[in-house]
Amino acid sequence: MSSITVSVFILTYNQEEFIAQTIESILMQETNFPFQLVIGEDCSTDATRVICEKYASEYGDRIKLMPSLKKNIGLIANYVRTIAACDGDYIAICDGDDYWIDAYKLQKQVDFLEKNPDYSIVYTAVKRLYPDGKSVDYNYNLNKKHLDFDDLIFDNFIHSVTALFRNVQSKENSIPSWIINFPFGDWQTYLWVIKDGGKIHFLDDITAVYRIGIGVSSAYMKKNSTFIEDLITILEQVYWDEKFKHKKEIVALSIINRRKDLMTCYNREKTYFEGFQLFLRILKTTNKKTQFIKFYFYSVFKSFA
Repeated sequence: MSSITVSVFILTYNQEEFIAQTIESILMQETNFPFQLVIGEDCSTDATRVICEKYASEYGDRIKLMPSLKKNIGLIANYVRTIAACDGDYIAICDGDDYWIDAYKLQKQVDFLEKNPDYSIVYTAVKRLYPDGKSVDYNYNLNKKHLDFDDLIFDNFIHSVTALFRNVQSKENSIPSWIINFPFGDWQTYLWVIKDGGKIHFLDDITAVYRIGIGVSSAYMKKNSTFIEDLITILEQVYWDEKFKHKKEIVALSIINRRKDLMTCYNREKTYFEGFQLFLRILKTTNKKTQFIKFYFYSVFKSFA
């Protein structure tokens, strides 16, 4: 067991407007165990680094600020180096533009996982904050008593700012190297954590605020087809990774579903040639050809609506 119970890792780049609030929201946590903040600051061009250094100087016993970089390495490379520096038995995520609003968030989540060793991830409801100041409570619960890998492989229903998960990293079980090829890493990390078992628990409390429309990922996710293309490529990497070989059947089913989503998305975006190519590819593999053909033409029809 580590002397640190929870490592909270923060990724930040050019977030001088938000980063102090993020750090303060973590430092306010009331716990009966030690926790640390591991901050991955990615060569910001504003005052973000200065603010982080100020907090690291004041709270040196709690904050591990990753070394300054000579150049920006990008979100996912920063993700990989920062999560690798987490020393705790558990890991929580809070991006530099989000923040926590429940002072007992970590305590509640750790208490649950300590009492339930068959669970590996616990997440909560969240408040979504829009650029115009409007906020909406968001509760994504699948209404199932038990959630596990077979649920998560179809959809990442976990807001990263709410998640706490077991730190399973080791030399023999390090996060796969292929994660570096994608613009985000949280979903792949959760799948890695529970690939050999371990359930997911939903805690119906609002513990955090997730800012909508801010940050690198928000611009990337505006084009749905690009996002789905990456999801499919991730699933293909999972499918061929030997550590996931016992999950191949369910992963293959998720790939098929995502390809159908992508075909529909192409039609919605009026890139019909790409949609038709994918239609032909899926048609070769499906056993329900008539039903799928009807589905395809319906998606084309709806794109004109």
